[in-house]
Amino acid sequence: MSNAMRKLSYGLFVVTAKNGDKQNGCITNTAIQVTTSPNAITLAVNKQNYTCGMILESGVFNVSTLSEKASFDIFTHFGFQSGRDVDKFKDFKDFKVASNGVNYITKGVNSVISAKVKQTVDLGTHILFIADVTDEFDLTEDPSATYAYYFANIKPKPQSKPTKTVWRCNICGYEEEVEELPDDFTCPLCNHPKSDFTKITV
Repeated sequence: MSNAMRKLSYGLFVVTAKNGDKQNGCITNTAIQVTTSPNAITLAVNKQNYTCGMILESGVFNVSTLSEKASFDIFTHFGFQSGRDVDKFKDFKDFKVASNGVNYITKGVNSVISAKVKQTVDLGTHILFIADVTDEFDLTEDPSATYAYYFANIKPKPQSKPTKTVWRCNICGYEEEVEELPDDFTCPLCNHPKSDFTKITV
């Protein structure tokens, strides 16, 4: 299997949104600047992701750019559990509230962009949000964490065990140690479906 998709140069982010009193966030790698005048970005979010529905409802979101000082805990907290099941900000202390009323992450993050949706595009499995930047600010000068840096320095190396069955995501490399994946399983890191996983026995 080719690793070409993993070699694309892009960052990792915590995208946060608010709907009513509920704040939520998820890990994504799909935020990118598209124009400077006007200053606009795009963001693609899986429709099954709780954050996607919140952005559709509220029309605003924040993008916290993860730096090389981000710990794996931030990925597990915002990427490996759903906001439908847990309140991700209930016991989470490393955040502040931006001027748009949406939380943003303050630890392991080097900058924050606030955005307001002006157009959506249905991509089938994902919604592409085209949004105007309403605010932006730096937190640190730490380098942004790329996918390559994440796999080399942040993501823990798999523990060697005598024999185990691992399902590996062909898109981002996430591994789920289980005999069989449910048909409706989606990758907690990149939200791709079971069909993008390869079963490996090690």
